[in-house]
Amino acid sequence: MTDIIGLQALEQALTALTTRVSSLREAKSAYPADPRSTLDAALAELDTARELLEASLRELRKTPKRSGERESGSQRELKLLRQVFRTFPVPVVVLDGSGVVRRISAETSQMLGSPAGYLIGRSFPLFVDVSRRAAFRSHLTAVQQGGQTATFQTRLAHQGRAHTVQLAITRLTMPGEPQEMIAIMILPLEAQVAGTSPGPVDRSDAALVLASARRQELLSRMTRLLLDEESLRQPVTVTRAARLLAAESADWVIADVVRDGVPRRACALGPSDKPVTQLVRLIEGMNPLTAPAIANVLTGGSGVVHEMLEEDTLLGDVPGGPPLLRVMGAASVLIVPIGGESGVLGALTLVRLRDREPFSLADLGLMEEIGVHLGLALRARRSFQTRSQAADALRTSVVPRSLPNIPGFEAAAIYHAGSSPVGAEFYDVFPVQDGWGFALGGAAGKGEEAASVSAMVRNGLRVLSVWESDPGEALRKLNQALIAQRNGMFVMAVAGFVRSRKIRLASAGHHPAALLQPDGGVRFTAGGGVPLGIAPEAEMFDEELTLTSGQTLVFYSDGLVASQNELGESYGESRLADVLARCVTQSPAAVVKTLEEDRHAFSGGRVWDEIVILALRVV
Repeated sequence: MTDIIGLQALEQALTALTTRVSSLREAKSAYPADPRSTLDAALAELDTARELLEASLRELRKTPKRSGERESGSQRELKLLRQVFRTFPVPVVVLDGSGVVRRISAETSQMLGSPAGYLIGRSFPLFVDVSRRAAFRSHLTAVQQGGQTATFQTRLAHQGRAHTVQLAITRLTMPGEPQEMIAIMILPLEAQVAGTSPGPVDRSDAALVLASARRQELLSRMTRLLLDEESLRQPVTVTRAARLLAAESADWVIADVVRDGVPRRACALGPSDKPVTQLVRLIEGMNPLTAPAIANVLTGGSGVVHEMLEEDTLLGDVPGGPPLLRVMGAASVLIVPIGGESGVLGALTLVRLRDREPFSLADLGLMEEIGVHLGLALRARRSFQTRSQAADALRTSVVPRSLPNIPGFEAAAIYHAGSSPVGAEFYDVFPVQDGWGFALGGAAGKGEEAASVSAMVRNGLRVLSVWESDPGEALRKLNQALIAQRNGMFVMAVAGFVRSRKIRLASAGHHPAALLQPDGGVRFTAGGGVPLGIAPEAEMFDEELTLTSGQTLVFYSDGLVASQNELGESYGESRLADVLARCVTQSPAAVVKTLEEDRHAFSGGRVWDEIVILALRVV
């Protein structure tokens, strides 16, 4: 093509080029089995397009309009040439010397899926495949310095679109620009679109509202997940949150937590549809501090979003290998802290691949909110765990881990904590002088204070049994101790000392024990009395029993007989006696199990107060 071309000839050449490009597109669709001939023709047309662009630029170099003059014919031509550039049938991008997009044709905007206003000012190498980005910059520099046109094949990715393209890179001089520019003509060889339709990304008000609604839905789902009881009881909070984010918002999710002041990797999740198991294991074993971007977030406590990756070293290198982000195929990265009152508790790292829309500032805001919620959940779990450990310690102080063997007797017990995390009921079986002792009871009330009082009574009976041979006397001394403390708590208790087959019983406001006879008859002991801690001179009900082989003595808490069904009826001692009458030949373990199953059926599985059942059978 000659150095000088008239505007009319330029318009005609452009029209002819548009027709030929359209024909090549039709040929590619009609004859997909013969792509080579179409590709060769397309490359030839690319050269033609470059020559046309150069001719257009020569026209643009003509004398510009002077200040104050009326618009001349050359100025009208200049406007027309700019319009020609915008409607050029081949994707064209004009870059400055640093590789930043300065002008862009409508074809390029449509191919990349964003309006020109969004793309201008971006660094063009960011659209190039990460693995070929360094090579592209070298070609760019060579064209700038040598002035020779270069061709380069790579992948361009943006807004969920990935294109395999042939680039023609040439140097040019733009009117009004102090430095030489770079023109790049793009020939798409293959396009991959993941779940999006061709054309620019929809940025209408309706689309923005829909995107906002989706973010709110994700936040709502995350909140429900973090408040789930399993997340509080089990160390799965971070892992479950990462799984939800991997399913809804990212291709890769890496979670790091700070334990004992040291950042540790909690989990790493990769794309489920790709063979990345080995890479996942590798990432799980990496130190979070080897990733500069994660280390900065853990130290500074502020989130960061890299909409388009300029550097692929943000997450460090694979041990002995290339940058991790390059191995992942990453195109966009978002990192947020897991918030804590006294410092950062960890970090969430989300990575999207080239075939997905990049993260935005709106995504950063959402993930920062999720990081705050996750931090609250972790603190709640740690507090819950601490309280659970305290509750377990208190429960151990009122309930033995196992029952000892009592010579001549079989023993079994069952315990349900009820609605309170810390129980106030207790039972115990322990050695006394020349025999064995047992006790059952509970402080009136719930919570830690009631449990601590019950623990004091249980352990006090053990201590006093060393000096006292009568359980009633031991209970009286415990009553004096409770009165002296003036804590307002009182305790219902029953205690017994077993020597041979004789049992000495003492009751302080407790339910009577049920005695099951070998013939199926059931009678109740005296029981009653005044609970401990009410009056200085407490009245105890004492009773002595001599048991024979086959008899079973059953002690129970108020939670058993006070259980109610859906009609508000109490389980009661009459039903208890009826159930026991059917347990004549059963062992103590079978007796307590039968009672619990019957109570469960009666009350529909509801448990309000603690339930304790202790059975002793003479063998």
